[in-house]
Amino acid sequence: MRAAIDEAKAGLAEGGIPIGSVLVRGGAVVGRGRNRRVQDGDPVTHAEIDCLRNAGRVGSYHDCVLYSTLMPCYLCSGAVVQFKIPKVVVGESATFPGGPAFMRDHGVEVVDLDLDECKQMMRDFIEARPELWGEDIGEL
Repeated sequence: MRAAIDEAKAGLAEGGIPIGSVLVRGGAVVGRGRNRRVQDGDPVTHAEIDCLRNAGRVGSYHDCVLYSTLMPCYLCSGAVVQFKIPKVVVGESATFPGGPAFMRDHGVEVVDLDLDECKQMMRDFIEARPELWGEDIGEL
């Protein structure tokens, strides 16, 4: 999770939304990413999508774990289900509920660590940039 938090902080430092993600296989990070919607001007470059793109073609994901600082939205939950990633570990879901039921309904193990650090990072961002957050979650 530390690597995902580092990605979130890097995204925030770039002027973006502080959400980070890493893909792990056998204890090694094989992909990392952060929400780059602002930086890239691309509405679908969420952290998990960026992470999967950066991992490249890894073949089967059956032995991978996806870590994300925030519960994946339905777009990213769909990618998890599509690629049959068996486990997702998230930093928190208090600031955004995402799609855990959708993932669980498709056999994904979802673990919510409910980390204060992740919650505070998102709360601070949402308070400072509510318009950017609203754009990210489609509530403008």
